[in-house]
Amino acid sequence: MVRRRDVLIGSAAMAVAGSKLARAQKLPDSSVWTAYDLGSSGYAEASGIADALMKKHPMRVRIVPSGTSIGRLLPLQQGKANYGFLANELYFSAEGTFDFAASAWGPQDVRVALARPASNAMATAGDIGVKTMADLKGKRIGYVKGNPSVNVKTDAYLSFAGLSRKDVEVVWFGSYNAMKTAVINNQLDSFSSVTTSANMREIEASPRGLVWPQFPPGDKTGWDRIRQVADFFEPYKETAGAGISKDKPLDLVGYRYPIIATYANTSADEVYALVKSIDESMDLIKGITGSAANWAPNISGKPPADAPWHEGSIRYIKEKGWWTADHQAWQDARLARLKKVQAGWADARKKFAAAGNKADAEEAWMKYWEEYRVKTMGLPPMEG
Repeated sequence: MVRRRDVLIGSAAMAVAGSKLARAQKLPDSSVWTAYDLGSSGYAEASGIADALMKKHPMRVRIVPSGTSIGRLLPLQQGKANYGFLANELYFSAEGTFDFAASAWGPQDVRVALARPASNAMATAGDIGVKTMADLKGKRIGYVKGNPSVNVKTDAYLSFAGLSRKDVEVVWFGSYNAMKTAVINNQLDSFSSVTTSANMREIEASPRGLVWPQFPPGDKTGWDRIRQVADFFEPYKETAGAGISKDKPLDLVGYRYPIIATYANTSADEVYALVKSIDESMDLIKGITGSAANWAPNISGKPPADAPWHEGSIRYIKEKGWWTADHQAWQDARLARLKKVQAGWADARKKFAAAGNKADAEEAWMKYWEEYRVKTMGLPPMEG
């Protein structure tokens, strides 16, 4: 027979345990987030999510904008910021490439909390007869100096049709926006872009018009080639954008932007609380932008993305029943790759030093690391 005193003690113990769990999974009193510059969709969505959380929780969020990838990652690395609303610089930081190939950086132990799905493709002038990606052979393709995020996407998309920079006329620009003007002025034929920007509306309304060569999900060979360049791409059926509608959807390329990212050592309970709070605040978040409804964790809490998922996020997604065996397989493979790159970095640093190279020989080191990645680790070259 269970005595009343035992029941009371048991109930009290459970209440204490539940109280500790609630406190452990509580959002912090204050948090600092980094994001793209003022006016960007990343900043707008970071601000909107922060406002939504602050309306429902006693916390304060400060957003630090930056126009550079280092500027968005450095505060996280230094512990001065908790989360970043990032783009493909998260992938480059995990791989130790481009800006993060510098000896002071290397592969970062970064993780994804949530990652909003978005689409991207090759915005192409409608007057040059292009219908498929293969038709871009010999055409004028836009690249941007110092913008590896744009350039890697373009390389990946060309690879879908078995093309590379050698098969097209590469045209370099100093800024992303300059490519829109170049297409309208018949100085460029195609460049990678989101479908919903005002730039796309301008090209669509110009005499040249606008088309989007598609990426059929059934083309397994093409998708294998894309993922050899970067494994965060996936098929995406777009229903919104210039020349696109629900009645006329297109098979384009899916990626993630923005990505709420942090480091692996961030408290799993805190990340769990953040994801849970965003899920419970979707009534306020979904109207921030035309794509903000995709922040719902049953959509934004699943692979693929630019880095492995954080354990706190996975815990919440699993509890909701949204995490599948396929998601876990992707997570395991992505973690294995990250560990491989981190181990390769450590080995390359030792061999570089043993060869008598000076520690401050930065240019020599970055060349050495790129060659090591390709020749020793079998990874594809990353061209900026």
